[in-house]
Amino acid sequence: MRDDNVPVAKDLVLVGGGHAHVGVLRRLAMSPVPGLRITLVARDVHTPYSGMLPGHIAGFYDYDACHIDLGRLCRFAGARLYHGEVTGMDLAERRLHVTDRPPVAYDLLSINTGSRPGTAGVAGADRFAIAVKPIDVFLRKWADLLERIKSASGPFHLSVVGGGAGGVELMLSVKQRISDELRAAGDDPARIGYALFNADDRIMAAHAPGVQRRFERVLREQGIAVSNHAPVAEVSADSLRLRSGEVHPSDATLWVTTASAPAWPGRDGLAVDEHGFVRVDANLQSLSHAGVFAAGDLASLPDSRPKSGVFAVRQGPVLAHNLVAAATGGRLRPYRAQKHFLGLITTGGRYAIASRGNWSAEGAWLWTLKDWIDRRFMRMFDELPRMQEEPLPQPEGELATEEVRQTLAQIPMRCGGCGAKVGSGVLERVLGRLPCAAREDVLIGRDTPDDAIALQVPAGQVLVQSVDYFRAFIDDSFTFGRIAANHALGDLYAMGAQPQSALAIATVPYARSAVVEETLFELLSGAQEVLSEAGALLAGGHSSEGSELAFGLTVNGLARPERLLHKAGLRPGQHLILSKPLGTGTLMAADMRYQAKGRWIEAAIASMLQSNRRAAELMVEHGVSACTDITGFGLLGHLSEMLRGAHCGARLSLSSLPVLEGAMQTLAQGILSSLQPENLRLRRAIANQEQIAGDPRYPLLFDPQTAGGLLAGVSAERSDILLQALTDAGYRAARIGEVVAGEPVVEVQV
Repeated sequence: MRDDNVPVAKDLVLVGGGHAHVGVLRRLAMSPVPGLRITLVARDVHTPYSGMLPGHIAGFYDYDACHIDLGRLCRFAGARLYHGEVTGMDLAERRLHVTDRPPVAYDLLSINTGSRPGTAGVAGADRFAIAVKPIDVFLRKWADLLERIKSASGPFHLSVVGGGAGGVELMLSVKQRISDELRAAGDDPARIGYALFNADDRIMAAHAPGVQRRFERVLREQGIAVSNHAPVAEVSADSLRLRSGEVHPSDATLWVTTASAPAWPGRDGLAVDEHGFVRVDANLQSLSHAGVFAAGDLASLPDSRPKSGVFAVRQGPVLAHNLVAAATGGRLRPYRAQKHFLGLITTGGRYAIASRGNWSAEGAWLWTLKDWIDRRFMRMFDELPRMQEEPLPQPEGELATEEVRQTLAQIPMRCGGCGAKVGSGVLERVLGRLPCAAREDVLIGRDTPDDAIALQVPAGQVLVQSVDYFRAFIDDSFTFGRIAANHALGDLYAMGAQPQSALAIATVPYARSAVVEETLFELLSGAQEVLSEAGALLAGGHSSEGSELAFGLTVNGLARPERLLHKAGLRPGQHLILSKPLGTGTLMAADMRYQAKGRWIEAAIASMLQSNRRAAELMVEHGVSACTDITGFGLLGHLSEMLRGAHCGARLSLSSLPVLEGAMQTLAQGILSSLQPENLRLRRAIANQEQIAGDPRYPLLFDPQTAGGLLAGVSAERSDILLQALTDAGYRAARIGEVVAGEPVVEVQV
């Protein structure tokens, strides 16, 4: 996370995790610019390295070997990672529209989203063809296709549309993998027919004739039929129709044609070329908007170059320099594309053909060279050394333009007490942007200027109240607000209460008023979204400025006294049901140490964002007699509270505990939450602690959870029914043990 002791002076937003942007993030990590806050908006948490994807498809590299972990890289760079897709922009207000979250404000913007194969004008292509980009979608469909081919019998026709380097390399890699898989299964690879359809007169049109001849020979040797000057007019589930009228069988069609740009940059006002790519000058800066930059495939430069990751990688250092220069008032540096570059294109197996200008060569040694180059590139993002590269422009070591100095000067020394409150103007604007709802039993809420809220408790019900408040553990204020609300509401659900209202308590890092406003708005928007889904009203609260982001809520709920669930309601013979997996504590600790994979953290966040509301309803419907939510004290701590109240014991099964992906790996590395040692003191509640302490799953008993699941006791007769209902509702629920008569201790089985 970024250093919140340095006020935010400017917001740099990077859209897309392309090759240029990962280079920018790495350089800014090693040469940080105080006052420059970086946000990456990306649709994928792991971004593919295009140079290794053919090897991945051929089966030579696993997923992690050819993907850059954006979550880990952003943590290293002190950047915020917003997982979402940009759908539009407001250039006048400098805001981006992102799926499933409030607009994202920026001072400087850089776009490096890559391109996608164009399917416009080809009937059925969007429905039946498998486009090579976006790559994460392609890889999922490719895995399904591979299983489909392996499970099929008899002839199967596979086509690739696109005769450039990407299409040819993909075809050869696909054939290599399918042949290897079928041979390993005792099947006949010859039953698969391969055909390449190319709209140009020759394949590899952007390369020299010598390269073309080499690949034409390789394709012939591999038995791949090539149709040149054969543009496709229509794709169906089992065939291709060319513009000439010819129809060819095709049980699966892979689409690797000319690149196309997303619609939103041009639609929303950026200068674009005739194909929709963002027009930039030699400095990679938009021709129409000085605060906007673009790189990689999406950029249309004065000196046009092919759409290739080679150029995007080379643009990274120049882009990093220019973004910092634009923020600090420095001089921009032009990007000069290399006229000739070494292209190493694989032929399916561990063999490659080299292309540079009019020169070409081939051999296994070139594959070895390519493998070495690619692995060296990936090591830059796997090892993430703390070292100083060529320094980026940083006048006086900070954002030092006169404009920014004046901005920082507007952030005065902060007072304590009520002087630490967020300003009334900022607060009024934030509240004005939030939707205002109402409930009849909230008599006075934030829609009036009174000093407190007033609640009405309906006859025959009681008010159930709880409070939670903690420091931010992710840099995404909107998502943090959602998680914090889920966490707070968990106490109400565990008691069998229906949420009614909430008061927010927010501490926002020092910054200029516009940044404070956006942070507070994102935070409250996230919380209000969860509260609204729960039927509760955000009735008011308190906000202040401090050194770091923190947030919590006092939540109020209503319940009939006779239907309240208590921790003390456990009974011997009952089964213990847990509604969510464990592991958020170790995973978030690992994330702070750059030791967690981005997909692990995304899965943990998804679990924290899953509401316990439906789980609580199902538990009540199926007659649970006791319930609690698993949070900071860990599974053992909260179970021990239940057992002491019920004066009985429990038997737990370590092998039955549901676990978040990656948690066992981080525990094996000895990465534990800072609260784990305190929770470990509760091990005296384990009857056979010495016998099971060495089990790798043992630390899970003490792992503190954020927005964890519900733990409930239910009769043995209803256990399977409840478990199935929870599973059907989307919970990774598990039966983890049973309640037994005796002392309030836990016997743990492996």
